[in-house]
Amino acid sequence: MALPTSSVITLHINGERHTLPVDHRTTLLDALRERLDLTGAKKGCDQGQCGACTVLVDGRRTLACLQLAVAAQGREITTIEGVADGDLLHPVQQAFLDLDGYQCGYCTPGQICSAIGVLAEHAAGWPSAATADVRPAAGPPALTADEIRERMSGNLCRCAAYTSIVEAVSRASESGAAPRTGATKQAKESAA
Repeated sequence: MALPTSSVITLHINGERHTLPVDHRTTLLDALRERLDLTGAKKGCDQGQCGACTVLVDGRRTLACLQLAVAAQGREITTIEGVADGDLLHPVQQAFLDLDGYQCGYCTPGQICSAIGVLAEHAAGWPSAATADVRPAAGPPALTADEIRERMSGNLCRCAAYTSIVEAVSRASESGAAPRTGATKQAKESAA
């Protein structure tokens, strides 16, 4: 008896439900780009090495080219298309815009989603490889340029806009804005 190789899944993306049939081998990136026309996440290396496909899954950074779509069912997915709150840009988006944290723009959606994840991880007190004192009692490390570089190191920029990217992440962290994702926007709408 042959086993089925496809399923109908429901993905929660940017506060909306999308039901679609997918082959079990379909990556989240391919489902987003090819099936749902959410083309913000880019296909760079298709091997999880460049970060151009970074999205947020349950608020955490995820490489969509390595995540199977069927494994994302029931989780809250936020793509670059769902980061802004209507016409109000997310503080990270605004900082990237203000400080030219992009050049060609190809990696920018992944950089922004990753930066949002970085700020959430930092706010939660997660250390990085650049953190000098990782003891929980030490509290969150200062978000220095070295910390930002280490935390963003999985996102490559072929145009080498790294200096502006680090400055943009730093400015967004200084804005004091809580990280927003589709899940938090949806919660706000439910409360209204």
